[in-house]
Amino acid sequence: HGLGDTGHGWAEAFAGIRTPHVKYICPHAPVKPVTLNMGMSMPSWFDIIGLQTDAEEDEAGIKQASENIKALIDQEVKNGIPSHRIVLGGFSQGGALSLYTALTTQQKLGGVVALSCWLPLRNSFPQASRNSANNEMHVLQCHGEADPLVPVMFGCLTVEKLKTLCNPSNIIFKTYPRMPHSACPEEMMDIKQFIEKQLPPI
Repeated sequence: HGLGDTGHGWAEAFAGIRTPHVKYICPHAPVKPVTLNMGMSMPSWFDIIGLQTDAEEDEAGIKQASENIKALIDQEVKNGIPSHRIVLGGFSQGGALSLYTALTTQQKLGGVVALSCWLPLRNSFPQASRNSANNEMHVLQCHGEADPLVPVMFGCLTVEKLKTLCNPSNIIFKTYPRMPHSACPEEMMDIKQFIEKQLPPI
């Protein structure tokens, strides 16, 4: 989920596109002060200092959040789900975290769904992903063309960077006219199809 939200909203969104053999986990970010919002405390995976392409980033917070997501993946693996049957996904700040985690983990994942987001700490790549197991991973990246918060240009720049880190033929980038910083039914159907393709019934 994105800044200031919880996992509940996305759990409701996924209820409409559920695939019967797939388990959906929608975690909540911890509550912490956010510099961008004048230090107010709210659910946030890491601190956001600014929204410009050259804004300072919360490197320690991003790395800590990523470790927390890797621990969630480890827990599912311990429960008997192979990591290559796990698709990581997120919206906005959560999408940014999903991309960063997938590109830096040694756990081979089933794919990533990255919605209305960007790649954090982008200048740390390709070095940061040299030990990643996911150079061949499949990515569905989606963005609203009318997004006023995370402009679609961020999505375009991110997909170009991803193509240098992963097999370009495994990266799908979809944009939606008139969609702001949110989701739409067409996007949700694209997510459903991607998940069903990456996680077919066993």
